[in-house]
Amino acid sequence: MAETRDLLLEMFNAAVRAADPMLCVPPCLPEPAKNGRTIVIGAGKASAVMAQATEAHWVAQYPNRDLEGVVVTRYGYAVPCSKIKIVEASHPVPDENGMAAAQEILEAVSGLTENDLVICLISGGGSALLTVPAGNMTLADKQAVNKALLASGATIDEMNCIRKHLSKIKGGRLAAACAPARVISILISDVPGDDPQVIASGPTVPDESTFAEALRLVRHYDMELPASAMAILEAGAEETPKPGDPIFENTEIRMAAAPRLSLNAAAEVARKAGVTPLILGDSLEGESREVGTVLAGIAQSVQSHGTPVAAPAVLLSGGETTVTLRGKGRGGPNAECVLGMALALDGQTGISALCCDTDGIDGSEDNAGAMIDPGTLDRARDKGVDAATYLRNNDAYGFFQAIDGLIVTGPTKTNVNDFRAILIEPSKG
Repeated sequence: MAETRDLLLEMFNAAVRAADPMLCVPPCLPEPAKNGRTIVIGAGKASAVMAQATEAHWVAQYPNRDLEGVVVTRYGYAVPCSKIKIVEASHPVPDENGMAAAQEILEAVSGLTENDLVICLISGGGSALLTVPAGNMTLADKQAVNKALLASGATIDEMNCIRKHLSKIKGGRLAAACAPARVISILISDVPGDDPQVIASGPTVPDESTFAEALRLVRHYDMELPASAMAILEAGAEETPKPGDPIFENTEIRMAAAPRLSLNAAAEVARKAGVTPLILGDSLEGESREVGTVLAGIAQSVQSHGTPVAAPAVLLSGGETTVTLRGKGRGGPNAECVLGMALALDGQTGISALCCDTDGIDGSEDNAGAMIDPGTLDRARDKGVDAATYLRNNDAYGFFQAIDGLIVTGPTKTNVNDFRAILIEPSKG
């Protein structure tokens, strides 16, 4: 069992290393502005290390060219920089630091000319960290909106559609603030499909969504938003900038890292260990516990019938599942996914799994995710812990804490979304 655990962790670590900003950001960096300023801005869980990588590259390649700027990252994710200011703020619910940092970013890019260059470093988590509420919304209103979104069960692109239309900086509005300067956005994707409009709510790219769509989603998920937020959505004024808007004529997107690349890195680890990898996809979405149940069914098919791949094999997948809060427990989508998987497998021999967030934080807890093996439910019963009860209460964290099944890595300072690996041994029957 120790060998199984080690292999699962090795695959996860390989997935995280593939998205290391120190390695993947420098190849995406442009040359300095010839006759103007070069300003670095950004937001997200990986933005501080992206800034550090940018600064190190700049000092080495362009020692006589100045660099300045500010980025905002999650508490605990800051790294040392001398030219670029690093601000820490709250995620997933925004706070005063995030609001002040977003205003500072807007000030940093105000009054630029076509001779200036803006390097925008964006990664997952930027939506909560870039906080400039629209209309008459207060920070408390914005916090209430985020809490409602996180509890709704909506997908990440649906949540970001609403966020864009309640913000003065998301949905292309940051690009508008930078114009007419040249804007190079370097992205580390954490979303299914790697759509730049969705990553951190697309602050520097055109937005195809509308106020009408945002309002429909609020009503569909029966969200209770503050009156100030509802007034903005219902009025539908000052729509986000759309494709074809002149403000985007001097902008460019460069993708530094994405979930598929990390899954490929994990697959290579499996091959070297003599295990056949099958990547199911990098865009799996849905209710966390239900995704866990479906993945358990595929794993059982592999072991029993050799389809869609013969064991020994590992099923790899990425994407972002969601949790609709029904109980009052603790636990993020990865822990809930693997708990649902454990219940569906019911102790089946030869199948173990790991589900973790590549940023090292599952939801808002201190774990990256959790791991299961054929003895998981037996260990829980020995401790008087009922898995089904914990799942009903959305308390996957509490369940795995009780049986020492949590995976705790600390902040990885990158983020290419969820990582799931199910290791399947041949049937002994």
